[in-house]
Parts: sequence; structure tokens; C-alpha cells
Amino acid sequence: MHRPADHRKHRFAIVLGTNEIASAVAVFLHRADFGVVLSHDPDFPVIRRKMAFADALYRDDVKVEEVRGERVDDGMQVFKGLRLFDRVSVTRLGLADLLPVGTMDVLVDARLQQHRTTPDLHRLAKLTIGIGAGFSAANCDVAIDARPERGAAVVHDGWTAGATSTEAGAAVNERFAYAAGAGRWRSAVEIGTPVRRGAVLGLLSGAPHRAPCDGVVRGLIRDDSEVPAGARLLEIDPRGRHAQWTGIDERGRSIAKAVLDAVQLRSERPRPPMTASASPPAV
Repeated sequence: MHRPADHRKHRFAIVLGTNEIASAVAVFLHRADFGVVLSHDPDFPVIRRKMAFADALYRDDVKVEEVRGERVDDGMQVFKGLRLFDRVSVTRLGLADLLPVGTMDVLVDARLQQHRTTPDLHRLAKLTIGIGAGFSAANCDVAIDARPERGAAVVHDGWTAGATSTEAGAAVNERFAYAAGAGRWRSAVEIGTPVRRGAVLGLLSGAPHRAPCDGVVRGLIRDDSEVPAGARLLEIDPRGRHAQWTGIDERGRSIAKAVLDAVQLRSERPRPPMTASASPPAV
């Protein structure tokens, strides 16, 4: 049963992406009394699905740290979802489709796709925040560096970095298996399953993909998904009993806190009214 609207929650935020980082940001904004909509990125599938809202798009019952995600399919459903304070909305609608819903207080690009052209987010919301590679003051109000080997940090001069260091990148890549080509992914394995190195975890167009090391399955593309070449198919957490595959991890918490700090800092400073902007970029 839907509870009545909480009129204290009048601020509106859109988060681009439904991965674990976008979901952590959504949880923090939701707890700060924002109405939050996550816009799904169709380019690469989400693998850390127990740490993300992505599976709400399949009408699964999804919660991240007790915050529920619910699928919405059109502007009216988005608008109605923003009147509820017990969930975040998850949609396949793109940013251009969401702009008519209302003036955004915060827009966060949390898609973390470092090989794609970074859009100019300026003037699309009262505060725009870019996370990961390719952001600076040239294309958003706040740029947050999000390299896995260090905590999140706001970049005041220059651009956010892309790749990790060679040593750190090699260590990270040992946990993943990648798609050499496009195809359909099939798997009957559940996230959270302990596995041994070499165990077959799924088939991509009939070709087996194996666990690269011993550990616990932390990430896995949803069964019966179309997968683009180069996508991560699975991830193994080698930390044994310290493995984490649900909730918000340390990196996600660090990034989400940096976003919330930027929002709170901006809310303490008056800002001149926005001028009318040109047509939004394709993001």
C-alpha cells in the first residue's frame, strides 16, 4: 500500500546508471530526502546486481540497504514515484525523456563508461556531478575521481582520471572474465556462490566462461542477456569469508558520500537563476 507523499521530500535528483555506484549514490540521496530516479545505461550490463537496483527493471523485488527500487515506464509513473518517500524509481527512459518531469535539483552521471564521449551536463540541473573518467569543470559543476585503488575525491583542477595504475589494474582484472565478442549469456549460477578456479559459471553463445580464481561470485550478468563485446561477464571476490556481494561497499560509500557532500555544500551557497539551455546532449 502506498503511503501518502512526504512533502519534506521536494528535491528531485536523476542518477544516470543503475550499477552499484549509481545505486549507492541513489541510496544516499534518498536518505537525504531527495526523490530519486535512476536512468538505466543500456550500453553495458550490470554484473554486481545484488549491490544495485538494475534488476528492478525486470520487476524483481530489489533493495539496497533496505531502500527499495521500483520500475517505472513512463513520465507519469516517474512523477507518481517521486511523490512516494519509501523507494527510488528505476527506468529505461533516457535523460531527454525525463526532463519534462520537472526541474532537476541534482543530476549525477554515474555510468562510469570511460571509453565513451563524456557529455556536457552544464545547465541541465541546478547542480551537475560527473563521476569517473572524463569529467572536469568544463562539462559539470562537480567532478569526482573514482579510481578503485583510492578513495573518492573532488577534482578542482584538471580532469578526472580514467585507468587505474598498471599494478592495481592487473590485480583487479584477475577477478573478472570478459566477453571476447557479442553474444547471448546463459548461466544458472547465483551471485554469492563459493567457487573454485576453473569452474564454469556461464556460456556466451555456447562458449564456456570460467572462474578466474577461487572465491565467491560477486558479479554475474543476468541469465539470458544480450552481451556486447568487451563487457565484463562475471567477477570473483577472492577474500573468502570477507567477500562482499550485497549492500554498499567501501568504494561505493566513499563516492556516494562525496556526492552528498557536494550537494550539501552547494545548498549552503546561493546560486543565481539558471538561464534557458539549448537542447540536451545525447547522454
